Amino acid sequence: MRHVIALDVGGTGMKAALVGTDGTLLHEARRATGRERGADAVVETILAFAADLRAHGEEHLGESAVAAGVAVPGIVDAEKGIAVYAANLGWRDVPLRALLTERLGVPVALGHDVRTGGLAEGRIGAGR
Repeated sequence: MRHVIALDVGGTGMKAALVGTDGTLLHEARRATGRERGADAVVETILAFAADLRAHGEEHLGESAVAAGVAVPGIVDAEKGIAVYAANLGWRDVPLRALLTERLGVPVALGHDVRTGGLAEGRIGAGR
């Protein structure tokens, strides 16, 4: 079944889902962010979680995700795909979109967590 990876990175935890192209929720998962291990470890945790989600789709849905969307806190340059700064995660200038694209092999959208949450509410939630 065709689907995308949705990943919301928070200061202490991450929430994720595999979502069908028609908006159907196919799988949900959570994982600790692990910020106490440092910024590099947080980035690796995000990359590993996304790869695990891709593998879950391949195993249980019969195919790999066609794209991924990732929301992160802090200052984000969505156009360049860079997580510029997040005090609670300790990172600066992380090329997260490029890292995820390389790891997953699919197009990745990177956005600010609050902005992407508002967009989602407007498109498919209470703001519809």
